[in-house]
Amino acid sequence: MSTIIEAKNLTKKYGEFTAVDNLSLKVCEGEIFGLLGPNGAGKTTTIMMLAGLIDPTTGSAIVAGFDVVREPRKVKRVTGYLHDRFACYDNLTAKQNLDFYAQLNDIPKSKRAKRIDTLLEAVGLSKWKDVKVGKFSRGMRQRLGIAQALINEPKIVFLDEPTAGLDPQGTREVRMLIQRLCREERLTVVVTSHILPEVEQLCSRIGIMKDGKLIAVDTFENLVKLLTPEEGVLIRLELNKLDDKLMESIEDMPGIRSVNRDGNELIIHADHDLRENLAATIAEAGSLILTMHIVQPRLEEVFLKVYGRGWI
Repeated sequence: MSTIIEAKNLTKKYGEFTAVDNLSLKVCEGEIFGLLGPNGAGKTTTIMMLAGLIDPTTGSAIVAGFDVVREPRKVKRVTGYLHDRFACYDNLTAKQNLDFYAQLNDIPKSKRAKRIDTLLEAVGLSKWKDVKVGKFSRGMRQRLGIAQALINEPKIVFLDEPTAGLDPQGTREVRMLIQRLCREERLTVVVTSHILPEVEQLCSRIGIMKDGKLIAVDTFENLVKLLTPEEGVLIRLELNKLDDKLMESIEDMPGIRSVNRDGNELIIHADHDLRENLAATIAEAGSLILTMHIVQPRLEEVFLKVYGRGWI
């Protein structure tokens, strides 16, 4: 895939405070890229620079072929942006709100109605297009915000904390909407979030930010390797009973590197998948396996490994 966003040594300072520090990044066309980190990590400032909304102090970025410093207006024409505190007018309907944003984006009147109807259908708000937004749920407002970010038919959309404050159902709906729009509108999407499971489920690649620095960028699978760089697998199992003799038999099995015990539960670090051999050894000892599976580290564990435990 071709590169559609390339930032080099982007830095943003406010007086003595450095919000973004020497950030370099590439985003490929058509991907959903996640910037992950707690509040204050520099995520919002980064995407605001990439969207042409604020100037970097130093550094450069090319977005869809345009320079964010020299050509910010052109950058804005090919990008959409959803702020984490998306503002809409409660006394206007969904359709009227989008018409307002269409006018701000200089969309000709002859094209507005069709574009607005298309977007309201895309985000599932057609039935409520004439309802005042003051009556909308948080999830409906977020969907309207995504429609607003797409009003100018952008190539790239920046979504700042798009699922923050939503209940599980609303979060799932917004996540599925982003994935569908990425496919149907052929969009490149950059999402910021501090919600780890959402980023893991939504994004093809993830960048982890800390104190204004981008400290790791990769796929989820490769970030997991940061947590478990050693070869081998981890096997978790629980038995109905576990005596010292069986424990010793498991520890002495070929291919076992280490065994950690907590009551009748074991975490086994092995050279490879030894579940069949373990099952045979346990059955021979007269014990019963209650659960046994390969442990797959989650993004939260990776994040704690890379970031430290002070991120929350």
